Amino acid sequence: MSSLFIGIVADDLTGAGDTAVQFVRAGWPTQLSVGRAGQALADSETCSTEVIAVTTHSRALSPEQAALVVQEDVAALRAAGVRRLYKKVDSTLRGPFRAEIEAARRAWHEDAIAVVCPAFPATGRTLKDGILYVDGVPVTETSAATDPVTPVTQAHVPTLLDAGHVALVAGESAQSLAERIKTAGSVVVVDAVTDEDIDRLAHAIALAGENVLPVGSGGLAAPLARLWARADGQGAVVVVVTSQHSAARSQADDLVAAGARTWTPSLQDLADDAPWAQYCGQAMQQIEGDDTTEVWLLVAPQGTLPELDSDAVAERLGELAAKLVLDGHARGVVATGGDGASAVLNALGAGGITLVDEVTGGMPLGILTGGPAAGLPVVTKAGGFGAPDALMRAVKAVRERRFSV
Repeated sequence: MSSLFIGIVADDLTGAGDTAVQFVRAGWPTQLSVGRAGQALADSETCSTEVIAVTTHSRALSPEQAALVVQEDVAALRAAGVRRLYKKVDSTLRGPFRAEIEAARRAWHEDAIAVVCPAFPATGRTLKDGILYVDGVPVTETSAATDPVTPVTQAHVPTLLDAGHVALVAGESAQSLAERIKTAGSVVVVDAVTDEDIDRLAHAIALAGENVLPVGSGGLAAPLARLWARADGQGAVVVVVTSQHSAARSQADDLVAAGARTWTPSLQDLADDAPWAQYCGQAMQQIEGDDTTEVWLLVAPQGTLPELDSDAVAERLGELAAKLVLDGHARGVVATGGDGASAVLNALGAGGITLVDEVTGGMPLGILTGGPAAGLPVVTKAGGFGAPDALMRAVKAVRERRFSV
C-alpha cells in the first residue's frame, strides 16, 4: 500500500466517481471502489494506484451510524499510508452532513481543521454569506428540500454545522485566506461563488498544511487534484522558443511578464563554439540554487547571419535546454517550433513521446521515452498558432499534473 497518497471518502458511489475523476484528469492513477475502505484496500488493483475513492453508502443512515462508518474508513485509509484526505459531500447538503464531517475530522488528525465548501460553480452551486444556492436559489427552495429520504432544511451552512464562517474578501490572496481559515475554528465554512474563488480556496488549503481536511463536492476536488500533483514535484519548466512567428513571440512575452528567467543569446553567441560555450556556462551558473523560478525560457534571437542557419540555432538551443533539464533537475519541457522541439528531444537522447493528453488542440502532452530524461513531461507546439496564453497553459499543464512513469 506504499503507493497510496490520497484518499477520497464519499457518502455514495456517484459522488465518489465524480470526485475521483477530477484526480484522473490531473494525472493521478486512481481507483474507484464500489464499497468501503476495507474492501478497497483488499483489492489487488489498489496496489498500483495513488488515489483511492471509497464509498460509505451512508447518505440515508442515521447520524450515529454514518459517523461510525466514516470514522472507520478514514482510520483505515490513514493506517494504509494515505497522506491527504478529501471528504466528498453532497453539493445540495443532503445526508447526515454534520455527523460525517465531524467523524472524518476527528479520525484524520487530532488537530484537524475541516474546511467546508460544497460550491461547484460550473454546476450552479455557489456559497455566499454562508448560504448555499442552486442556480441562484437557496437550496431549501429547491427539490432538495423535499427529498423523500434526506430533505434539506437549512441553507445556511455554518448554522447547519455549528461552524465558523469565512466570507469572501475581494482581491484576497490565498495566503491571507489560509491565515483566516486557521483561526476560524475546527470546522470552517468558506464562501465561493466563482471558479476563481474555488481555485483560491484550493491554494489556501494547500498552504495551510496536511492537517487541513477539505470537504466539498467535485468543484473543490478539481483544483486540489492539480495542486497536490504540483506540490509533489519540484523544479522549473524549461521552455524553448525557436519559432520566429509573431504568435510564438507574443506567447513568450507572457512568460517573461510572469517572471520567467529568460535567455536570448545573440546571433554572434550562437555562431561560434567558444562564445557559445561561455554563454552556456554563464547560464548554468545562473540557475545554481534557483529553486523558486517556475519557468526557464530560451528564446532564439531574431535576424540572420550568413554562417548561421535555423537548424544550427535550434541545435544550439536544444543543447542548452538539455543541460538545463538534466543538470538543473527541471520539472518538464515545452518546445514551440518544429525544429526546436526536434533539437531538444535529440539533445536529450529521447526515442519518442508517450502521449497522455493535450493541453489544447494542437498541443500534445506526454512523457519522454528513452535517454537520461525518460519520464520527463513534454509539450510540443507549432510556432504559428495558439492563444496568447498558450505557453502559460502548457507550463501549467506540466506543473499541475501527476506523471507516473
